[in-house]
Amino acid sequence: MTSTDDLAYQNLDPNTVLAAVESQGHACDGHLLVLNSYENRVYQVGIDNSRPLIAKFYRPGRWDDATILEEHAFALELAEGEVPLIAPIKDRLERTLFRHAGHRFALFPSRGGRPPNLEDPEHQRQLGRFLGRLHAIGLTRRYAYRPVLDVDTFGEASVRYLLDNEFIPADLEPAYRSLTIDLLQQVRWCYERAGTVDLIRLHGDCHTGNILWTDDGPHLVDLDDSRRGPAVQDLWMFLSGDRQDQETSLNTLLEGYCQFSHFNVTELHLIEALRTLRMMHHYAWLARRWQDPAFPRAFPWFNSQRCWEQHILDLREQAPLMAEPPLTTY
Repeated sequence: MTSTDDLAYQNLDPNTVLAAVESQGHACDGHLLVLNSYENRVYQVGIDNSRPLIAKFYRPGRWDDATILEEHAFALELAEGEVPLIAPIKDRLERTLFRHAGHRFALFPSRGGRPPNLEDPEHQRQLGRFLGRLHAIGLTRRYAYRPVLDVDTFGEASVRYLLDNEFIPADLEPAYRSLTIDLLQQVRWCYERAGTVDLIRLHGDCHTGNILWTDDGPHLVDLDDSRRGPAVQDLWMFLSGDRQDQETSLNTLLEGYCQFSHFNVTELHLIEALRTLRMMHHYAWLARRWQDPAFPRAFPWFNSQRCWEQHILDLREQAPLMAEPPLTTY
């Protein structure tokens, strides 16, 4: 199961990282900090007499150049629309994707911040306004290259990968196979209840780790998982607690969101369906990357008997949740 893609970072040593940054005309001061990123390799690089830069080295074989450049174009479009996010740095020829020693990379300004306080209603309103502005721009055009988040890409493909590559222990495979067939049918029913929804350009992985908060409010990082999907995908991960807590948070988010973008309330039928798809996709993502040495170090709990038993239990809990009525807006 080892592929050349899994081993592609083996020659990405500190000297190569510094040389790549300097190839774009930046004088490095020798300081290099590895940041927590597993899909790609990301570093904070010290620059002489200037703020550090963030260098992101893209995983070979995941996105082609056109797909990465489409992400960059969206980030620059958002920045031009004054949506606060970390956009890639252009060179003098207006390029944002570079190559060095066989690696593709991009450079970003370094910005600080803290996670949002999701228990603070004002933070929730600001976050809603922020996402409303993002989606108002996201719906103005479609992606040509980046994929759609749907039952096939996040659900069917994930289950198929785990089964085809024998990650599920043999004694758990019948239960997993039967359960996922039923759950994916329920996901489809959720989509049927939602009816026709717009598939817009999203952040796609909008959780507190990708929102940095400052005294001026939120700014966004990491559009690497940006794709087309329903707007609620960028909202539901900020909801937690029991049903009442989730409804309170949802309505506070929408107070801000609807100042800038219309929200189709039928998408609320999709929240638990999207949660189910994310759970499936997350485990398949770990499995696909398991030959990368960074993953067993970062996720030592994965791929054990206990891991798969718990995953099946967690998935089973989604069945009654998808059958419940959607959250209510005030």
